Amino acid sequence: MCFSRENMLQCQVLSVMCFSTENMLQCQVLSVMCLIALSSQDINLKTAKSNQVMHFTFRDDKHWKLQQIQDARNHVNQALQLLSGRDESYHFKTGAEVNKLMDAVMLQLTRARNRLTTPAAMTLPELATSGLMKMFTPPMPGDVMVNFYINLSKLCLTVYQLHAMQPNTTKNFKPSGSSVLHNPGAMFELNNAKFEVSQVHKVECVVPWLNNTLIFFTISLQLCQQLKDKISVFSSFWNYRPF
Repeated sequence: MCFSRENMLQCQVLSVMCFSTENMLQCQVLSVMCLIALSSQDINLKTAKSNQVMHFTFRDDKHWKLQQIQDARNHVNQALQLLSGRDESYHFKTGAEVNKLMDAVMLQLTRARNRLTTPAAMTLPELATSGLMKMFTPPMPGDVMVNFYINLSKLCLTVYQLHAMQPNTTKNFKPSGSSVLHNPGAMFELNNAKFEVSQVHKVECVVPWLNNTLIFFTISLQLCQQLKDKISVFSSFWNYRPF
């Protein structure tokens, strides 16, 4: 993680709290988000199985990269490379050439926006074995899984409480597929052991600069489309042949 003054000014402290009386869940989260990574996490979790509050933090030598933001930035960089790939003295010869460039730029901007609006779907075994589960100290208990992801302008944390299924259970075992959010009752197998999701809890917090980013994506795409529309109008005029 970089700690230059410029980047530290872009770090934000995010605090969210969830309390559920029905499921006896209490969850407090303090996050420090710097650019594309979570550099600090402070999670207090109290479940129905325990009367004690479990406290987890990120290891001091670790930070969690938010791949969605990294991917979005990569697409923006590709769009900028497309726009700056010609010499300043270059003159476009046809409207079709400009439209082709705008199509390529808009494709990258759309992909960047989609990475922030559409979190990646994952299977429960993928969550259980992800690097995120190795980030915490003390380690998360075996019946708890967590997942962080970006959804629009929000940083989301999902907490899964698991129930180990008995090997000789007669319950119909159906492994669940990929999903952004798994529902209670979802099942999976890991290391020859079968588990069922007993409870799911989600907390989220608005990240203001992500909201601004989505607005800028929308404005940029609108400007590109307006340029294409103007070229289309002028092309119709140039191609017009009076009788």
